[in-house]
This record gives sequence, C-alpha cells and structure tokens, in this order.
Amino acid sequence: MAHANRHDLNRRTVLKSSLAMLAAGAVGEFARADPEIRNVNLASSPSTLKITDMRYAVVVKPGPSPCVLIRIDTNQDVYGLGEVRDIAGPQYAMVLKSRILGENPLRIDYLFQKIAQFGGNARQAGGVCAVEMALWDIAGKVYGIPVCQMLGGKWRDAIRIYADTTESMDPAEYGRRAKERKAMGLTWMKMDLGINVLDGIPDTVTQPPGMSKWELHDQPHPFIATEVTDKGIERLCEYVAAVRENIGYDMPLSMDHLGHIGVKSAIRLGKAYEKFNLEWIEDVIPWYYTDLLKEITQESPTPTLTGEDIYRIEDFETLCHEHAVDKIHPDLATSGGILQTHRIGDMAFRYGVPMAMHFAGTPVACMASVHCAAATRNFLALENHSLDVPWWQDLVTGMDKPIINKGYIAVPGTPGLGVALNDDELKRHLKPGTGYFEPTPMWDEAQSWDDALFS
Repeated sequence: MAHANRHDLNRRTVLKSSLAMLAAGAVGEFARADPEIRNVNLASSPSTLKITDMRYAVVVKPGPSPCVLIRIDTNQDVYGLGEVRDIAGPQYAMVLKSRILGENPLRIDYLFQKIAQFGGNARQAGGVCAVEMALWDIAGKVYGIPVCQMLGGKWRDAIRIYADTTESMDPAEYGRRAKERKAMGLTWMKMDLGINVLDGIPDTVTQPPGMSKWELHDQPHPFIATEVTDKGIERLCEYVAAVRENIGYDMPLSMDHLGHIGVKSAIRLGKAYEKFNLEWIEDVIPWYYTDLLKEITQESPTPTLTGEDIYRIEDFETLCHEHAVDKIHPDLATSGGILQTHRIGDMAFRYGVPMAMHFAGTPVACMASVHCAAATRNFLALENHSLDVPWWQDLVTGMDKPIINKGYIAVPGTPGLGVALNDDELKRHLKPGTGYFEPTPMWDEAQSWDDALFS
C-alpha cells in the first residue's frame, strides 16, 4: 500500500511538472501572439497606488458652459481626468478632495459609495461624477486597457451622435438649417421647439397675464396654467413639417424644450406630432411626476423620454418599472458617472426600455460617455452640443481627428478614457480670472462632519 502511495505521488509530481511546463509555454505563446498583454503599466504598483492631489480648470465655450475639468494625481505619476456637469461650479468636486486623499483610486466602487451622498439631481451630481470618471481613467492607465473593456467590453465600435441646430422663428429657415446638419453626416437629428416661437402671435397660448420670472421658469409645469390652443398647435406643426421636408423620413428626429405647458397640452402635441414620426418628445414635465408622465406616455402616440437631471438609479428604475416613459436619457455627468450609468442601462434593458444619452460638455466627459455607450447594450445615440465650436476637439489629444466623423465617434482602444489635455488650447479658453490646475490646499481638510449619516 505504501509503495502504491509513493507511485501515485510520483505520478502526481510528474503530472504537475508537465502541466506547469505546458502552462508556462502557453503563456509564453499567448504573450508572443498578443502583444497587448504587455500593455500593463509595469511602472505602476496598483496595491500601493494613492491619491495625492485634486485640481481643476474652468473652460468657457459656446453653448452650455462653463465646464470644469478636474485632475486627480497619484503617488506614481498616473493621473485621471474628469469633468463636472456643464454650468456647475468646481466646488461640487473640490468638497470631495478631503474624502479621497490617501485612498487607492482603483477602489472605484468603494470610493463612489463614500462620496455618493454629496451628489444630487441635475448639476448637484457633477462633482461626484467627475471624480468617478477620473478614477476610471486612472484604472485604465494602470492596467493598460480602455474603460469600456473594464465594463465588460464593446457592443459597438462607434457611437452614433445626434444634435440639434440653431433655432429660427421662421419655419423655412429652421428647415434649411436642419438640412445643413444632415449634410454634415448626422444620421439622427433633434430640434428644440417650444411655445416661445408663439410669442406675439395672438390666440396661440392661454396663460394668466403678469406672471413673474420665477413662476415662468422655476415653478413646475402643472402649476402655471399654461395651455396651447389649436391655432398654436397648427403653427408648431409648421416647424416640424419644414424640418421633415428638409431631412426626410429616413432618419430619426427628436424634439426637446416644448415649454412649461400642462399635461393635456403635452398629450395634444403628442397626437399632433404623430404624423411626423418623431423618435421622442423630451422632458414634457418634471421627471418626478411619475403618474403624470405615465398618463402622457399612455395617451401620446409620440414616444416620451426623460432622465438628464436624474441622479439615482432607483429613480430611473421607478420610471422603467412603471413604463412612465418610452425611453430614458441619462447624462453621465449627473447619473452617477460611468459605472452607474452602465448599470442604469442594464436595468432599463430588463424592462425593455432603450437608453439615449445627454451630453453638453468638453471631450473629456464626451469620451467617458462614449466608453459607457459602447459597453451598454440598449444604447441608442449620444447628444453633442458642440458641432459649431471649431476648437472643441482641439482641447484634447490622443485621438484621431475629427473626433466626430460622419455622425459617429470611434471608441478609443487606448488606456483609460483615451484622451490627454492640450494645455495650450485649454489655456486659451479658460474662464477669465481662473488659473490652470493650480494647487488647492484649501480643500485638503474636511470642513464639516457631514459624512456621518447615522449613529
């Protein structure tokens, strides 16, 4: 029996040695066959990586602006870039600096949960999302792979772009401008069309006279007693008809900025626009009125969409579970950053809800959105508000130009987000009176004990 055990042991030893040699040979062959295996940043030691600093620069561009870029530095000369949501201030990000200093930036989900409470709807989430983007950028650079690969890999190699055009009070001119957009190579169009184009035309909008600016712009839609008349709807349809005549029906056309109108007017417009086969009407009322949104969605033959101001995945799930809208529309710089937005897409897919993405910033947040869109199955198209900004793409290097090519953005295969900053160009467009990634020691220490949410 002892002899048999020795024989068995010897056989196991030989087998182990043979398998080890085979494995070593296979690894060697794999490394030779796929040189990308060598892209791991061997100059970085992931286990000892630490965040040492966070700084910012404020860029001004035409359209939604200013845009705040952040840079998170580490003790190993690896840095990450992120972007605060457009028209939000740097303080949303900088208040988080004391919470992440000394932490390992590769603990992305842990750090997100640590700072998530400091985010909120719309621009209030900008800081949390900017930090999250920068952490993914660092992780990709450390491990030598693009962000989309860390999300599970690509569903698509290029991301479809959609965009609106400058508005005009003249329907014929509006249509001509839309035709120019199509000639740029866009395969998806959006138009902004609201009751503002009815100003000065009698009997088109019913509204109490003498309302304050606060009532008109800050009071939610159901509370300002504003409804569109039949005459107003006919005039609005002239604009949509002019656009369709110029771009045809072979490409999707979406609509935004209908105005602060009542639920019944939104339904009536949805019915009037049915013949134009719109892809969606957007943000018809504030997103948190779930039952009212559901009423509009059920009554309108034109699909509905919302989501650019929503922060929490739970609120997106409520809309999807109730089928209160036909499509969702997160802005990655509000919806928790790259991973949370990817999770929002996966959640919506389970309910049969497609996901477009809102975006209005610089190429930094754009590329974060591109990576997320590439890895999210139910993605439709990504918005862009900078087609008329000639230097927009010059703010970054590291990508083939033009970044937007015939209506698409190619998904980078380079580590992290895939872009670096063009310092000279960025400095030309800084907000007056601000510096360029200057030291921020005033944010090194926590200024209040607001991390403790329970006892």
